[in-house]
Amino acid sequence: MTKTELFLELAKPDKNGKSRWVNVSEFTGKYSGLQLSNGLDFGRGSSPLAKKYIVEKQKKGSKITAIRLSGFNEVKIFNQNIRQDIKEYYRTKNCVMLGINGKSENTKIEIDHKEGRKDNARVSNLATQKREDFQPLCKAANDVKRQICKQCKQTDKRWDAKNIKGNPYSFYDGDSKYTKELGCKGCYQYDPVEYRKESVRKISKEAADYVSKKLFSEEK
Repeated sequence: MTKTELFLELAKPDKNGKSRWVNVSEFTGKYSGLQLSNGLDFGRGSSPLAKKYIVEKQKKGSKITAIRLSGFNEVKIFNQNIRQDIKEYYRTKNCVMLGINGKSENTKIEIDHKEGRKDNARVSNLATQKREDFQPLCKAANDVKRQICKQCKQTDKRWDAKNIKGNPYSFYDGDSKYTKELGCKGCYQYDPVEYRKESVRKISKEAADYVSKKLFSEEK
């Protein structure tokens, strides 16, 4: 039996996912595999137990003395795994921000989730993932993007592409305010390739409009 199965057998949660307090002194005999050596390993946030139940701990100082389940966990955990064929496709590609694919720690390629908030259920599902949900970034670029996305999530203020000298537009769609309707789309960090393509389209249109206005300004 797994640790999760052993604990559930011992705790006996009811139909609402609630159990009694289980004292760690009960981790003997058949349940000795539950003894704690490195924190509550079978009840951590990424564990099967914590994904299904709300796990509460009782402590004396820093030591866990008892554990109970206080209901079902309704928070959906985002699965960060990426399907193997997508990994293979991007593995040999260059970083879309820095144009490199090296072997050193900071230049090796990592497959990045474009949506930094990681709250899209379709992208969380291996069966429904698409290549365009991801992009190849070197570790250095991915580390920076991770921090930028974290700040955006905290403030709902999107990163301005004009922070990079020479970039002509702040966003290729939307503005500085994050909205659920648009999501991450339009941010340079979300898709620098699409940002460049859209910038060329916009500049071309602006140039054509300017020339047209200049040539035919006197026509009524």
